[in-house]
Amino acid sequence: MIQKVAVIGLGLIGGSFALALKKHDKNVHIDGYDLPDVLDKAIERNAIDKRCTSIKEAVEAADLVILAVPISKILYFISEIAPHLKTGAIVTDVGSVKKSIMAHALQAIPDHATFIGGHPMAGSEKSGMHHADPYLFENATYALCPPQESQHASFEEHFDQLIKLIEKLGARIIVLEAEKHDQIAAAVSHLPQLLATTLMAYVGSFHNEDDTYLNLAAGGFRDMTRIASSKFSTWRDIFDANEIQITEVLDGFDAEFQKVRSYFSGSNIDGLSDPFQKAQFSRGLIPKASKGFLHPLADVYVYAEDKPGFLYRLTEVIHNANINIKDLELLKIREGIEGVFRIGFADQKTGAAAIEALKQAGYEAFQL
Repeated sequence: MIQKVAVIGLGLIGGSFALALKKHDKNVHIDGYDLPDVLDKAIERNAIDKRCTSIKEAVEAADLVILAVPISKILYFISEIAPHLKTGAIVTDVGSVKKSIMAHALQAIPDHATFIGGHPMAGSEKSGMHHADPYLFENATYALCPPQESQHASFEEHFDQLIKLIEKLGARIIVLEAEKHDQIAAAVSHLPQLLATTLMAYVGSFHNEDDTYLNLAAGGFRDMTRIASSKFSTWRDIFDANEIQITEVLDGFDAEFQKVRSYFSGSNIDGLSDPFQKAQFSRGLIPKASKGFLHPLADVYVYAEDKPGFLYRLTEVIHNANINIKDLELLKIREGIEGVFRIGFADQKTGAAAIEALKQAGYEAFQL
């Protein structure tokens, strides 16, 4: 059983992991390894039981080691912890690129221990132990990438233990091969980041000469460029580690965009009908619970008045009906007029009960 855990790196993800573990199992013992001031904050927030001053001290008795550091540091710490792992230890990471990490772990981690790649698809615009959140992983997709060949006879047992522990945190697990994970991540995560950043920088250059540009930027532009607020320091290691896959999707996207451009240079605007139709169809295939959920939730939509206390009253109705909200999102933000809240529930039966409760309270609630 996993009774002693070592968390290497107590930033947002590592700190949230430690807090979530403590929330769900007060008997688990957590050792932390990080800079002294970070460890001070982790102790203050009761995220860890012991601050460690060396890697050996942190991992030598650990049933589970979590490497919650940037990708370049993950590769470094895999080598650092390897000589000190006890027999039967489980090691996992939280890196958003998996192939290079898995390849290095296969060479470095001894046969008496188990390495399982991990990628929690959760985060925040905030960073550091100060912003760690024990609820960060609830309803988030958590990718696990086991090695292609099990390392020893106890692998399946260890894999099952890690799955059960992560499920305790409220996450939804998907198992992927490392290469497939990186291909998907390049297309649905890394490419959108580059597109949003490039679009924002491009239009922002016009704004430097005429501030009308961004003053007129409406909801669609804000939605497309939301992630353009990300810091390069956060993405640098990711781009470097997944360079080949990202280059391939950039090439593919560039070819598609050149087709779009040809409709304008050839005065064939009607040719855009085909990509629009394909995009509309494909967009409809994305689960409506679009924050990384593996399975669609039952979504209920409620028109919202732009008045103080509306959200409080809305959620109070659902609370009084003893219904649990899985996800909540304001879809349209328009000053002075109504917007729409999307509220996610576990299943259609719960969603129907929520609609009934909301309608009885006078709200206009519906499903698409």
